[in-house]
Amino acid sequence: MSTEKEKSSRSLASQTLFRGLDVVSAVAEGFRTVRDISEKTGVTFSTTHRLASALVQMRYLRFEPRKGYSLGCRLIELGFMAYRESALTTTAHVFLEDLARKTLDTVHLAALDDEQGIVYLDKVRGQRAIEVNTNIGGRKPICSTSVGKALILDKNRMEWEKIYLQEEKLGFINPIRLDQWLLNMEEYVKQGFTFDLQENISGILCIGAPIRDAFGKIVASISVTSTDSYSDTKRMKEIAPVVRETAIRISESIGSSVDAAPDL
Repeated sequence: MSTEKEKSSRSLASQTLFRGLDVVSAVAEGFRTVRDISEKTGVTFSTTHRLASALVQMRYLRFEPRKGYSLGCRLIELGFMAYRESALTTTAHVFLEDLARKTLDTVHLAALDDEQGIVYLDKVRGQRAIEVNTNIGGRKPICSTSVGKALILDKNRMEWEKIYLQEEKLGFINPIRLDQWLLNMEEYVKQGFTFDLQENISGILCIGAPIRDAFGKIVASISVTSTDSYSDTKRMKEIAPVVRETAIRISESIGSSVDAAPDL
């Protein structure tokens, strides 16, 4: 039977939890400083500072000098784990498994992370002895990955250039110069699939293709990922139509009536 002391302890723990969630919610709404978060939540300044510091330590928030608090990587990871259980990821999974069986390679499902990179929503391992080191919830750049390029195929040349230069400023140096990269993107639009021929990681080759919703909007992308021990550029080009067809079938399964790419 619980004592009054135990009940009090549980009540205090619950109160702390709710206050911590209030702090996270305030940051999500755009409140960045301890003072602003404190005023928004009604929690004292000192308690807000203590809770925010703990949340930073646990990666639920992050803190940058002169910018303040923002949502942390752990929340993003949890969000995409929840997204993984959505209709899209549930529907796509069986197609990913089929594609992995056909190619023997690792297959990914990815989405844009607010144009700050891509995040993996699902992964089906291949049957190769050498496994590709990626994780669900993991993040990668846009411009050097096949899934990233597939996700921005509908953007215009000016938008492509902006994303490329943004990533360059963040330290993601693309081995392909901007002018050639833009020409490649124009060709990918015509083909309906994209390549990463060791641009992101040496020895890794990928083919990507976009998934569209009922309105024809690109909402995700898939890729087949292999290593140079098992694949070369010729093989990747040979299986590219299979990847594109799989993306079209997933698109149709979530309501799209728009062909995901022109005919080759």
